[in-house]
Amino acid sequence: MKLIAAALVALAAVTGTMRAEDPMLSQSKVFAFADASVRKMANGGESHDIVQGTLKTGEAVRVHESMQPEGATPNPAHAIDHSEFIIVQEGTLEYSHDGKTERAGPGSVIYVALGTMHSVKNVGKSAVKYAVISIGGDIKQ
Repeated sequence: MKLIAAALVALAAVTGTMRAEDPMLSQSKVFAFADASVRKMANGGESHDIVQGTLKTGEAVRVHESMQPEGATPNPAHAIDHSEFIIVQEGTLEYSHDGKTERAGPGSVIYVALGTMHSVKNVGKSAVKYAVISIGGDIKQ
């Protein structure tokens, strides 16, 4: 939770409130985790959607925190049409991309470049939690 809070504080320094009629993030503020909507996944995981909108500089941005339980079937490999930073908070993720596999533990940051075919899988002995900061490309408000 500390890493997601730090990421949100940094993001909040350049963003602001988001309303359905005005997705422009134009004022600094804190986005409370308790206010995030929750999506439940078929594999037992869940995702908390914390921030989504457009920065004053024009880039679309989305921030969410995800959890994969131990032994969960990960999402299939997929390519993205935006950039992502994945910040591992708890547990261990296996990041497969570009024909290789890397491990990321607490405090590690994974960068997923535009167009990268990739997947992340919980390979630890407990649930894994990670924050995702998506920027630009196909992100919709």
